[in-house]
Amino acid sequence: MTPPKQYRALEEAIDAVAASYDRDQPIDNLESAALPNKQRCIDALAELQPVLYMGFYATRALNRDNLRHAIAERMYRAHDLLVEQIERALTYQNWDGRCAECPPPGSGEDIVLRLFAAIPEIRRVLNSDLEAAFEGDPAAESIEEIVFSYPSITAITAYRVAHELHRAKVPMIPRILSEWAHGKTGIDIHPAAEIGERFFVDHGTGVVVGATAVIGNNVKLYQGVTLGALSVPRRGENFKRHPTLEDDVTVYAHATILGGDTVIGRGSVIGGNVWLVQSVPPGSKVFGRPRGKDENASNE
Repeated sequence: MTPPKQYRALEEAIDAVAASYDRDQPIDNLESAALPNKQRCIDALAELQPVLYMGFYATRALNRDNLRHAIAERMYRAHDLLVEQIERALTYQNWDGRCAECPPPGSGEDIVLRLFAAIPEIRRVLNSDLEAAFEGDPAAESIEEIVFSYPSITAITAYRVAHELHRAKVPMIPRILSEWAHGKTGIDIHPAAEIGERFFVDHGTGVVVGATAVIGNNVKLYQGVTLGALSVPRRGENFKRHPTLEDDVTVYAHATILGGDTVIGRGSVIGGNVWLVQSVPPGSKVFGRPRGKDENASNE
């Protein structure tokens, strides 16, 4: 039992902490109980991962007779979790007034159903990502190994789902999912980025893909690559701050490509540790640190 003197000191400390919430500090936010629950959002993604890769995550033998039931088990649970959390996000943002373009409260059911209707297409694109990983990594012995072992697949899967929710203008939850994947894999892909098919991140640790980045088809990034923004004054959320990589581009380890006007032309190869803040034409090969607009770049 706490002695009386220490008990009084404890009560005084509690009173002081409670009183500190009367000072209108930015981090107080007593309304945060209405926010989405981070763990439930992650739980919903965990239910959808087996739906996207059912043959890999099944806990029992599957065939055409029981496949639908196995999918339904996961999707019903994901549905209930997502509808509740999306409603919380929409209600909070509507109350807070920070998201003029967000759907109104009550839209959660429709948003989740649209996400679920997109799952066949998400699966098709993820299949292309898996094929790119298998074809692009000689160390990969099987598709199964890639699904279970490669952090890039975890990050890309979370991105593909989060991107659909971002397109639906769901607040907060897309970032919750992408930041969970970031923490788990070391790969930071903003859900607003536009990424084409057959996307592969080899090794992956330290990769950053910014919110307004645009990546074409059949693009391969290695570890430590940054597709980032130049340090410029804030000019609105829709201002393009991050580069564009056209189809068939490869960017090697620790290259940094910055700026919304920077376009890496189709079929280009960007070498390791390169720093780029200007565009290069299609078919370029860039190695070392460029000293001028055309130095160290060649077209082939």
